[in-house]
Amino acid sequence: MSQTDLRERMRQVIFGTEPGAGRNFDIALIVVIIASIFALFLDSVSSLHERYGNLLYAAEIGFTILFSIEYVARVYCSENRREYVLSFYGIVDLLAALPTYFALFIPGAQHLLVIRVFRVLRIFRVFKLFKYMSEANVLIRSVKASRHKITVFFITVVTLVIVFGSLMYLIEGPHNGFTSLPQSIYWAIVTVTTVGYGDIVPQTTIGRAVAALAMVTSYAIIAIPTGILSAELIQETQRMRSAVMCHACRRRGHERDAMYCRHCGAKLPPHD
Repeated sequence: MSQTDLRERMRQVIFGTEPGAGRNFDIALIVVIIASIFALFLDSVSSLHERYGNLLYAAEIGFTILFSIEYVARVYCSENRREYVLSFYGIVDLLAALPTYFALFIPGAQHLLVIRVFRVLRIFRVFKLFKYMSEANVLIRSVKASRHKITVFFITVVTLVIVFGSLMYLIEGPHNGFTSLPQSIYWAIVTVTTVGYGDIVPQTTIGRAVAALAMVTSYAIIAIPTGILSAELIQETQRMRSAVMCHACRRRGHERDAMYCRHCGAKLPPHD
């Protein structure tokens, strides 16, 4: 096998263009990613670190070696190496291994090890092989389609938060904990989002009435974006299922990324 053939074969497997081996590679990659994140979480627990620190350290070295080999292989077999290295996933792939090397060779760089948690982002790379990717695309297109409505909604929320915060600052004042406008707006955000920490509470009757109004308003605020996005999701799903028609049986109802007819098995025409 020539070097060109080897590189092409590696590209098909690593980047998932070959259904069989590519799928198996990505499944194995998911297992390694999840295991590395699990080890990172265990290592952050003091009692476990004291008891199994050496074992977890050895596991981390092993994960780092695997991720390093994978990163070098991806760079080697990429069609456009510069584009891959500077891409989002290229940077995430590099961050999967780099912090450990920093901690090993640079004194005082141990705090950078927390960056390893970004390894979880690599799972999204391999979702393209599963059904979740089509659903994610539907969600993304729905959000894009409703972005103007959502923008207006957020502007309205910001306005309400400023109004409620300003009212509470005027009504309650510094002696009741509302020491400044930013502090009062913080209270309004916590109240409207139904978090309710309870670190700042109104003391006067009028202040409590305004707080009650903010709480009631928050329920309507929660429902609005849900309705907007749900409507767009339904429309996008209907468009996706009705857009592709089989030339053999003339039937629709296929997923946008489908290659063969779900009814007769014929190959579908090219489509986005």
